[in-house]
Amino acid sequence: MESTLGVEAGSPAAVLRMLMDGSPRTRAEIVAATGLARSTVRARLDLLVAAGLVSDSGTGESTGGRPAGRFGFNPTAHLVLAAEVGATHATVAISDLSCRLLAVEQVEIDVADGPAAILPLLVTTWRSLLQTVGPAAIAGVGIGLPGPVEHSTGRPNNPPIMPGWDGFDVPAAIEAEFAVPVLVDNEVNLMALGEHTASHPDVAHMIVVKAATGIGAGLISNGVLHRGAAGAAGDLGHIRVPDGGSALCRCGNTECLEAVAAGPALAAKLRDLGHPAHSTADVVNLVRAGNLEAGRVVRQAGRDIGEVLAGCVSMFNPSLVVIGGLLAEAGEMLLAGVRESIYRRSLPLATENLRIVASGAGVTAGALGAAAMVVRHVLSPEVLDARLGEVAAAAELQLSSHAT
Repeated sequence: MESTLGVEAGSPAAVLRMLMDGSPRTRAEIVAATGLARSTVRARLDLLVAAGLVSDSGTGESTGGRPAGRFGFNPTAHLVLAAEVGATHATVAISDLSCRLLAVEQVEIDVADGPAAILPLLVTTWRSLLQTVGPAAIAGVGIGLPGPVEHSTGRPNNPPIMPGWDGFDVPAAIEAEFAVPVLVDNEVNLMALGEHTASHPDVAHMIVVKAATGIGAGLISNGVLHRGAAGAAGDLGHIRVPDGGSALCRCGNTECLEAVAAGPALAAKLRDLGHPAHSTADVVNLVRAGNLEAGRVVRQAGRDIGEVLAGCVSMFNPSLVVIGGLLAEAGEMLLAGVRESIYRRSLPLATENLRIVASGAGVTAGALGAAAMVVRHVLSPEVLDARLGEVAAAAELQLSSHAT
């Protein structure tokens, strides 16, 4: 009898989703798990095998006769091109369909150079990495940008530090090079997705903070990335800091968190104290070298970030806060400051089971999230079933033409 779970439950994508847990299954096991007819399961598997997304290992137990085949997800069927573009660096990567990074390269950039300079650099880097990975079909491209993005179109939306990017059709520019789906989002959203996918898949409510040249956050709510109405959810960097002084932010306001606690602000404070700090990396290096004044400056930056996060924790009630970005590489100094303010300022009920940890994915978090965004799209029921339907129709047309 056919499954009563609905049309989607009987789709090829639903069968594939079951196999993506990493456990190969026989046809009989898939029939038992789905309630689908054997003929339906056979047809679904034939389509998935033909597309290369499922492989038949042929190692199932035999009940008499030849051994039954075991069908498992084949993550190497396609490649995903991924990139996280920050203000001064881009992480460019290639992954398989399990979001395993096969090749990664860090590229120095200035995002203010605009899309005409940055996007061709990404394309060139991807093409170079493809030479090291080997030939395979490309499923799609995922890109994270350091500003608000209208996710439905992939166009940056009034990004404050990205002159020349506002409204630029990023997907069209990349699709012209690779002729595959191109998805674009805010880089911190993708960091959150990457941390959730790679390090904390079982956490339903979490905040991921990037502290570097700018400061922002990505929110995971009920296991799903929360973008907000205009893609601006998590814009911590432009929330007012108590006792922020008169620090002028590049957004035009004063006392913004970014103007007080981001890398350039900390570097300026250390220069005023006589230390050679001109970038976020310089600040981190001074802390790692044991410079006490650098340690105090970073600890205070953690407190300032924690002051803003404390309100977010009381309102959003996550079970996990992850601190990432280049500034987080200063280590426990930053984390200690964040914890100090959050636990002091947030409601006890909100912090009772709250964990505050360093990023597990590190510099690759955004690229991992970009890959995960693409994989979720191309293997979604709507996209995958439509594609497999086209493949099946083309195969039938070819058979009928041969028959005549």
